[in-house]
Amino acid sequence: MAEIIPVLLGGDLNTYNLARAFDEAYSIKSRVFGRYPLSATKYSSLIIPSYDPNLNNADVLADTLTKFAAEHEGAEFALFGCTDDYVSLIIELRESGRIPDSYKAPHPSMGMRDMFAEKADFYEKCGAYGIPHPKTLIIKNADELPRDLHALGFEFPIVIKPSSSAEYWHHEFPDMYKVFFAESQADAESIVSRIYGSGYDRRVIIQERVPGTDGSMRVLTTYSGSDGKVKMMCLGHVLLEEHTPHGLGNHAAIITDHDPAITAPFRAMLDDVGYTGFCNFDIRYDARDGRYLALDMNLRQGRSNYYVTAAGANVAELVVRDLIFGEDIEFIETDREVLWRSIPFSIVKKYADQELAKRASALMRDGRAVHSFYYAPDLRRRPQRALGIAYVMHRQKQKYKKYMPKNG
Repeated sequence: MAEIIPVLLGGDLNTYNLARAFDEAYSIKSRVFGRYPLSATKYSSLIIPSYDPNLNNADVLADTLTKFAAEHEGAEFALFGCTDDYVSLIIELRESGRIPDSYKAPHPSMGMRDMFAEKADFYEKCGAYGIPHPKTLIIKNADELPRDLHALGFEFPIVIKPSSSAEYWHHEFPDMYKVFFAESQADAESIVSRIYGSGYDRRVIIQERVPGTDGSMRVLTTYSGSDGKVKMMCLGHVLLEEHTPHGLGNHAAIITDHDPAITAPFRAMLDDVGYTGFCNFDIRYDARDGRYLALDMNLRQGRSNYYVTAAGANVAELVVRDLIFGEDIEFIETDREVLWRSIPFSIVKKYADQELAKRASALMRDGRAVHSFYYAPDLRRRPQRALGIAYVMHRQKQKYKKYMPKNG
């Protein structure tokens, strides 16, 4: 059997969750290529890191992957992009034949990427497949922003976000947020002006803000096999998200859930278009009418993907079985209830909805809880890793104290 080498592009929590999954399933280290070290993977014994500040350049990435494959002749590589940028580069390099065929990546084709990559396109697809989403307006430039959003049925505060996240982060500006909340018409005009003034030239989403707390959120991760059919679905009930400017909306604590009534329409859409690889949906429960509204779709595994592995569907194993071993994987929708988190439990108890915090406490008592970074084999091998994670957890407490009152 050929040697299997996981190749992960990134260095954040997404990367660490994948490396942990590969260690659990196959006891193998992952090769991590990134632009610079990040705390989520720093000092980890699960990875062998390499850094190049220009790795997000297509030519540099192609040369790096081609050289690495030549150094490991005969190996099979499970290649993962851990950010939108890297996923897009992998798709382009793969389809242009610029990286060896030995790289097997759980990401969609270029045509499928172009169909779903921007949020505006995703909402159009939701409409076609009967998947509800919040009231939405799409603009192509600042001049297209209506001068009276209230007259169009939008109640402030409203949500404003770029349609193309990958393009957006290439144009930094002061007070740059992943998602903005405009409190008035003047506020909306200022935000849109700043986004387009930065050099960003794609569409912008103006959207109704669905009321609720972090506990109103759901996350759905799916894996579609090389035959274009969904093989795995894992639903999670979000307890808490991050609330820093750049991390707003990232999941920090999840209880795995099981509700086919929510997930079935997403499966139907993915199967119908012949999607392949991982994708990740953000969904929000609207208590006003009991609907579950689709907010976003990422063409990769989410950064919180260890909640899927913890629920019994190891994300590394899915890819190896499908893309490297060529197995026919039977569909699974996870139903194991576990608590996943990447933050101290004290934060969950303090800031999560009271009923969700009680459920989380019960799962902790029953031993059905996991923390991405509290992986004993890794911490035992590298004492400096344990110290680093302790500092990261301390910083998390400071961040929630600073940002949660403002955004919660």
